[in-house]
Amino acid sequence: MKKFFFLAIAMTFGLYAEAQMLNPAYLRYIKQWKAVAMQQQQEYGIPAAITMAQGLLESGAGQSELALNARNHFGIKCTNEWFGGVYYYDDDSKGECFRMYPDAAESYKDHSLFLQRPRYTTCFEIAIEDYEGWAYRLKECGYATDKLYAQKLIKIIEDYRLDTLTTAAASAPASVAAPAPADTTTTAAPAAPRRPLKATVVRGTEPIMVIHNDPEPPYVAPLTARQERDSFLLMHPKKKCNGVSYVVAREGDTYANVAFRLNVRERELREWNDALGRDLKVGDRIFIASKKMAGANEYVWTHPGQSLWQLSQEEGVLISYIQKYNGLDPSIRVFRTRQKIYLKKVKDENK
Repeated sequence: MKKFFFLAIAMTFGLYAEAQMLNPAYLRYIKQWKAVAMQQQQEYGIPAAITMAQGLLESGAGQSELALNARNHFGIKCTNEWFGGVYYYDDDSKGECFRMYPDAAESYKDHSLFLQRPRYTTCFEIAIEDYEGWAYRLKECGYATDKLYAQKLIKIIEDYRLDTLTTAAASAPASVAAPAPADTTTTAAPAAPRRPLKATVVRGTEPIMVIHNDPEPPYVAPLTARQERDSFLLMHPKKKCNGVSYVVAREGDTYANVAFRLNVRERELREWNDALGRDLKVGDRIFIASKKMAGANEYVWTHPGQSLWQLSQEEGVLISYIQKYNGLDPSIRVFRTRQKIYLKKVKDENK
């Protein structure tokens, strides 16, 4: 009985000692931001445990210089696409540019958006409950330069049982988490007012004007000119007329966007199709090289109401040469009667 009694006391004392070892600042931070971390999991599929551990580690539980002065809780640096506020801070190099937010909640959302980049795609192949897998994969993808980054995240998660946040967020119905309450222990001054169109930040004594503080959209690599052309031709199969390739216009096509996707000048594309001053319509042929100076047949018979442009597109012959072979007046655009129209130069039998 005495042995059991002392064992119980030892276990109680051990649990008490372990509780005493937990950082009070970490506990306050978790209490303040756990709802936001869970919301990010529901919206973007990033484990709440990982988000919370990264926030704790990167911001020193909200007490780092970046967290206090830039409301940046994840150490996200500026990129070429970032047009929000900026804050200069010595990190891996002197005077590095970090993102600055109007409030820390924006930092959490931007962290979720940042992880939607292609370089982090493989993270989402890991089960959301596998915080160890996520921690190591983030390190492999280059989120941090610290060699022990993954181990540090795992220790924080296990010490503070952050895995329970992931489980709770996964089982809870999707909902918008309440805004994090103000906490003077995590900020040195009241959050700056939101300025959706512009904000002023300070680099030394020189003010820098920035356009807005919106989170950066996910980066999508643009297609190369060849990829753009291949993509277009996949949806517009090539056909042949008089030895010249053409495609058929679909809904939404214009000469401008077709020219862009084929990587040619719009005017050149229009000249190939005798379409200067003409709009593109669904079903029209679009020659992707210049039509010929002569047709495959010597002549054709028109039907009343057929236009010269339609005939030109059907036979793959430039309008100017059809006019030349037949002595047509340039003002003629529609055939009113059945006519014999030559598509090649006719030999003068009298010579």
